[in-house]
Amino acid sequence: MSAVPRSASAKTRQRETRGSTASFHSGSHLSQLLSFYRSVRETSEYLAESLSDGDATAQSMPDASPAKWHLAHTTWFFETIVLNAFSSAYCVFDEKFNFLFNSYYNSIGARHPRPKRGLLTRPSLDEIYAYRAHVDEGMARLVESGVSPAAVELIELGCHHEQQHQELLLTDILHLFAQNPLRPAYKSAAPLVVEPNGANELAFVAMPGGLIDVGHDGKGFAFDCEGPRHKTFVEPFRLADRLVTNREWIEFIEGGGYQNPLLWLSDGWAKVLAEAWMMPLYWDERDKGNYWTMTLRGAQPVDPAAPVCHISYFEADAYATWVGRRLPTEFEWEYAARDVMRAGNFLDSERLRPRPAPVGGNGVRQIYGDVWEWTRSAFSPYPRFKPAAGAVGEYNGKFMCGQFVLRGGSCVTPASHMRPTYRNFFPPEARWQFSGLRLAEDA
Repeated sequence: MSAVPRSASAKTRQRETRGSTASFHSGSHLSQLLSFYRSVRETSEYLAESLSDGDATAQSMPDASPAKWHLAHTTWFFETIVLNAFSSAYCVFDEKFNFLFNSYYNSIGARHPRPKRGLLTRPSLDEIYAYRAHVDEGMARLVESGVSPAAVELIELGCHHEQQHQELLLTDILHLFAQNPLRPAYKSAAPLVVEPNGANELAFVAMPGGLIDVGHDGKGFAFDCEGPRHKTFVEPFRLADRLVTNREWIEFIEGGGYQNPLLWLSDGWAKVLAEAWMMPLYWDERDKGNYWTMTLRGAQPVDPAAPVCHISYFEADAYATWVGRRLPTEFEWEYAARDVMRAGNFLDSERLRPRPAPVGGNGVRQIYGDVWEWTRSAFSPYPRFKPAAGAVGEYNGKFMCGQFVLRGGSCVTPASHMRPTYRNFFPPEARWQFSGLRLAEDA
């Protein structure tokens, strides 16, 4: 299928990626930078290697992109933002690709309409792999010849940008396969073992709050929207020790949660009516009380003990209202996560599905991995935030309107991509991401 040899095993790639969390400033450690670059690029191709050209070309909705486009766009980023700017010896692979694979960088030029990316039957998937190989060769020559600190920062940004698209590739493939009546499995369709003990009773952990520092401290990589670091006051609060489960969500469904307008924000209730929401995305009820869901491993029974997934901000907020609680703010979440080990059910586990919370133990669990956690915080700039100069200034800043922040990562997020300050964001109606919720309450 591909013109690029991909011989490294998945486990090797995961070890390389997990070890690639250091930053590479001042032009130092260029061999480590190149190793990080290669591990990220190989991981993307590993994720796509089971896809046919048809799988990789189709687009299931305007908000999703074909896998082929993800593979090409991340390559376009390195070619356009890095090689064209820092390598006088580099020869552009195909001038037309700038129009086809630019995403939203208006300062760079015109681009193919996002809702029509699935119509790009040409170039073929093999041509996209040839494009990736061409750019990878150019990047290797550039890094090995020595690069400036400015180039190093953009290469590192490009690697983390591609990790974002690895997650998007999987969420978009799941949405695509869910539209197919055959319910194809992205990976082995063998049912996952349901852990017998399930999640224990929900408990709340007291958080004293106070004047705290939030945002990235400048050590290592972060996206611009994660800073500047600043102080904010957090009132005392209590945070749920685990995520809300499918069993609890079924109680919400069967308790009339999707029929009660008093639980919903106005725009959320309008969505419920307009799109006939009755349960999370990908769920269906085959018999009374027998719920199934589409997963990356095919259609499977809903695991009652696993975290509920593929819900919108509107649904998360309605559920919190139904149980008399609320969603945490992003600052409360960061405060609770700051001393928790960054470990969890990430892409590296290859489970590709949320996992029940571990039973027992004290304190907050599942803070990382499994599902992105909706917060009640709007995605807005921190004090003193300024977008970066040039095209990369369009990366985050121009989306700081009409979006809500999610924290913690999911079962399809690369582990090395996650930090306690990471701010994901989506519009409140978004459901195709691996998104769930954790409850909070005032002390």
